[in-house]
Amino acid sequence: MSRTRGPRVAIIGCGFGGIATAVKLKKKGLTNFTVFEQSDGPGGTWWDNRYPGCEVDIASHAYSFSFLTYDWTRTHAGQDELQRYAEHVIDRFDVRRHCRFGVRVESATWDEEKARYELRLGSGELEPFDVVISCLGLLNQPRYPDWPGLDDFEGPKFHTARWESEHDLTGKRVAVVGTGSTATQIVPAIADTVEKLHVFQRQPGWILPKGERDYTARERAIFRRLPFTQKLRRLRLFYQFRVLYKAYDIHGKQQQQNLQKCRDYIRETIKDPKLREQLTPDYPYGCKRPVLATGFYPALNRPNVELVPHAVTRVTPKGIVDDTGTEHEIDVLVMATGFHATKFLASLDVRGTGGVSIHDTWKNDPRAFLGITVPGYPNFFMLYGPNTNGGFSVIAQLERQAEVAARMVARMRRKRLRAIDTRPSAADRWVRWVDEQIAKHTSVMEANCTNYYHSESGRNVTQWPKPHGEYYVATKTLPYVGFIEVR
Repeated sequence: MSRTRGPRVAIIGCGFGGIATAVKLKKKGLTNFTVFEQSDGPGGTWWDNRYPGCEVDIASHAYSFSFLTYDWTRTHAGQDELQRYAEHVIDRFDVRRHCRFGVRVESATWDEEKARYELRLGSGELEPFDVVISCLGLLNQPRYPDWPGLDDFEGPKFHTARWESEHDLTGKRVAVVGTGSTATQIVPAIADTVEKLHVFQRQPGWILPKGERDYTARERAIFRRLPFTQKLRRLRLFYQFRVLYKAYDIHGKQQQQNLQKCRDYIRETIKDPKLREQLTPDYPYGCKRPVLATGFYPALNRPNVELVPHAVTRVTPKGIVDDTGTEHEIDVLVMATGFHATKFLASLDVRGTGGVSIHDTWKNDPRAFLGITVPGYPNFFMLYGPNTNGGFSVIAQLERQAEVAARMVARMRRKRLRAIDTRPSAADRWVRWVDEQIAKHTSVMEANCTNYYHSESGRNVTQWPKPHGEYYVATKTLPYVGFIEVR
């Protein structure tokens, strides 16, 4: 590695995680890095997801970086504004010159003798890097259903994360399969243009209104002229989540209050009593990720929108068959069927000491120290790793992870280290603690609902079981005892 510029670092992915990592490295005076992004621009999930109504469900001042104030136009930013925000940040911190867009990284293989990784790019080209930081994200591998007959469907069919905008839905019979966060944004966005909209619901979710709106000119002026007001709003939002977090106590007052709010919202917005019953879950608040959606319930009241409270069993050339045997004829099939959230690093083959693949180490049970590093994989860091989803704002979680990686790279330069690895005992203790904390909410997170939290092993491998503050403290303190320095 360069003794003056520091280790040569590869950042894989230019979503918000990759951008945070690049900025944190620069703040440490580290500029010897390259950001690889397979898409043609930055933004990650906000580059890929361009479906109608696409919008974040976390308030903009919380779903943004702490190191930069920004003139948000809405309380909850839409896809286009989030994409502009990503462009703004990489230009503000001069990151764009480090980026290689349209370049996919296939593998990273550790060379023990040279103490570096060999990166294989999609073109077949090999490049050496001292440190690799994966910022692939959690929700980047669409989950396509295995319904019989799907390939035989004659109309357009696509996943929401791969929206095909060339298809005009005006006057068409459309099926949206799923009622999670994505579907609840799409349904009200297209309901007034399609002829008929079938919304397939395998299991209802608890929903509350998001309260999104445009900021007034006066509000934006205050935020611009008095930047500290943005920080105060951010702190208030995180505090409100700490209060909301108490809802995970199934016997607590907050749990019952949230359930009542959700039931009241259904009663206030849904006209048909039978439809209300179909939309009311029978599990605790928090068993699956609560949905914030203002327009979904009102859209279901429209005469051209039908809720089908049944799972899809198969697809015919002309339509969809539900688990009652009823066929619904449609022209367009939209799959809001989620992502392979538990398949971490699914698109990247990482090989560490002894040439062992990280997927063989995990054996379908992903685990990592702080959700960032794995013993036996020196100089390899990942953002949005196992058990780091949550804490209110994933952007805050990503910042903490990026800070750990940048701090370790800076230490490698300062101490002229060949490598930094993870103590197996520290990783084991961390995973045990996380599992214990999740077990305290077993009655909520493990109740009778379908969610994306669990791997094939049965462990909850995606969720962070505390508010963000606890993760902040952990990432500031535990790296000093969890890593091994190799000279």
